[in-house]
Amino acid sequence: MKIYLTRKLGAAAAALALALSALAPGAALAASAGQIDREATQSLNTLYKNTPGAKALGDKAVAVLVFPSIVKGGFIIAGQFGDGALRKNGKTAGYYRSLAASYGFQAGAQSFGYVLFFMDDDSVRYLDRSDGWEVGTGPSLVVLDEGFGKNFSTTTLKKGVYAFIFNQKGLMGGVGIQGSKITKINPNP
Repeated sequence: MKIYLTRKLGAAAAALALALSALAPGAALAASAGQIDREATQSLNTLYKNTPGAKALGDKAVAVLVFPSIVKGGFIIAGQFGDGALRKNGKTAGYYRSLAASYGFQAGAQSFGYVLFFMDDDSVRYLDRSDGWEVGTGPSLVVLDEGFGKNFSTTTLKKGVYAFIFNQKGLMGGVGIQGSKITKINPNP
């Protein structure tokens, strides 16, 4: 029984590695700062073009953290990762990595991007001061979908963090960022 289970987990790990590489052939854990900046700018521009509510939110945000491509895959045990850029006043102020793991009834691989809009200085300070921010703890987080993002008012959105998930590809049940750990990184230029 033990050998059978070990073989199953080994096969699952191999399938996970293959699926992750197939979904994001250009994605790597060691992305350069220039690559992260280019992909973050492109993703943010596309999101703003397709979702006017996101643009309105971005205009009011103190800072915007863009993860252009999060890659997720697994069988029973899954993991996801991706690198992003924190923008303040339209300029990159830092680089971050989003990592998460989960366990349960799941199989497949997918990629997606997400943007976090920090609406107040306290939320940005929490990100800066924490030694890895686990999404779902600390500042309040509201996940907005595309439908909501196309027709909402930003007049009441003044505190906390708002998230948009976009560009979903692949086959895996559910996309989530709750439980993701965001840590500061120093990529090569």
